[in-house]
Parts: sequence; structure tokens; C-alpha cells
Amino acid sequence: MRFRRVVFLAVLSVMIVVMAGCVDQNRGESSGEAGEDLKLVATSPAVADICDKLELELIGVCSSTLSKIPERYDKVTQVGTAMSPDLEILKSLSPDYVLSPNSLQSDLQPKYSSAGLNSVFLNLKSVEGMYASIEGLGEKFARQEQARALVDEYEAFMKEYRSKNEGKDSPRVLVLMGLPGSYIVATDNSYVGSLVKLAGGTNVYGDGEGREFLTANTEDMKTKDPDIIVRAAHALPEDVVEMFDKEFAENDIWKHFRAVSEGKVYDLSYDKFGMSAKFNYPEALEELQPMLYGED
Repeated sequence: MRFRRVVFLAVLSVMIVVMAGCVDQNRGESSGEAGEDLKLVATSPAVADICDKLELELIGVCSSTLSKIPERYDKVTQVGTAMSPDLEILKSLSPDYVLSPNSLQSDLQPKYSSAGLNSVFLNLKSVEGMYASIEGLGEKFARQEQARALVDEYEAFMKEYRSKNEGKDSPRVLVLMGLPGSYIVATDNSYVGSLVKLAGGTNVYGDGEGREFLTANTEDMKTKDPDIIVRAAHALPEDVVEMFDKEFAENDIWKHFRAVSEGKVYDLSYDKFGMSAKFNYPEALEELQPMLYGED
């Protein structure tokens, strides 16, 4: 089963990251290290949500003005934002592990290593990856029961959801990720792209040859002839929507896209379509349903 294979790879990747961080491999039994005995830090809201669901205590958590951090961690020391955790605060806490999303691994892992911090990076680039990471953490931190319950819930939901769209044509979708002042194309390897794929859509740029995002000019986008265009925001969603509206109104080429002329251009909700997988993915899929299949 594909999900089980992903779980195995996720557990293996956690082990590799831990070994690379020079963690004492004699700590912990095969059943996992006791989570309540470890000092853990979560550096993103999505990671904090996972820790909360696994009933893991934290000594440090990220700050965020856009995402709500679980109440369990209201009195926990804040360690800075997901994009820029404060290394001095992290070092002062002397954590056993710092938990972060792997979308930031290339930037954060060297910093953690130079600061002498042991890190574990979670695959939050897709819903499937998130649940594989949950099982990996469950094994590592002796939270197998909590992890199994979450995975069972996910598998039951997906079985029912997939049956809803079985036999329907797969619409071709152009997925744009907006930044204030610019935008890029999101592939299947991005979280937003993975949701479109999970909903049954076909990304016109596929997996981007392994990349999450890529740059493409509008002429190339037009040759892909998407049935639907969806637009998401990396940050500052109100500014991004305004930027997209201006771009589509002033750049003449957009009116020649079939999706534009047919009124099939949609802005995705920022709280459901971010950079990391979250537990609100059912709501995200529900939002995509009428966009992809024309249903109310």
C-alpha cells in the first residue's frame, strides 16, 4: 500500500536526520523515547498542531500573528517565527530536539547544526507526508496510540472522499502562488499542488521535475491551456489578491486564457492553502470541490 511505503520512508528519514544531528543513538528503546521526558521545541504552527494532537509537551513554540497556536502551549516560551526562529533563545532552552517543517530544511538545518541543536524535519508538503511524519513521531516519541488514531481517521476520510469523485474527468489546473508583487507556479510537490492532486485535478506543470515551485512566463502558461486557474498566497493574502486582480486586469494575455474567458479563476483561502499541510485539509478539499467540478 502506497501510504505504508511513505510511512516507512518517513520513519527512515527521521532516523537519518537524527543521526546527522549527532544525537546519542543509545537513548531510547525500540518502542520510542518517552515524549514526556524530552525537551521539545516546535518552530511552526503546523508542527505545533501535530505535537498537540500527539499530546507532546513543548518547552518552546513559534510565534504567529496569522495562525493560532494550540492552547496547550499558551505559557510556553516563544522562539520566534517559523521562517526565522531565534537561535539564541533555542540554545538557552537546551532542547533535546527542535521540530521544524522540511520545506525550511535547507535554510534551517545548517543553522541548527552550527548552534549544536538536534533537529527533526517533518514532511509537511502533502497530507500523505504529514500523516507519515505523524507515524514517524509516534514511533520516536512513544506516541504510537495517538498516531495510529490520527492515521485511522485520515484513511477513513480519504476512502470516503475518493469515492465521491470516482469516474469524474480530471480538470487541468494551473496553480499560482502569489507573493506581494510577484507570483510563481506551484507544482504537485507543493502543499497547494498536492491538495489539487488529492482533489482529482491534474496540475498542468505536473511535479515540476521534483521542484515545489517554478517560474514560467505567461506565454508558456497559455500553451498549457488549463481548464481552471487557482491562486494562493504565500503571505499577506489581501495584498496578494489585489496584486493578482491587477495583473489579470492589466496584462492583456490573460484574457486569452480559456479559463479566464470562462470565468474559472479562483482565489484560495489563505488559512487552508498555505505552505504546510494542516489538519484542516478536509475543509480545503471541500473548497476545491465546486471549483474543480462545478458543484455547489
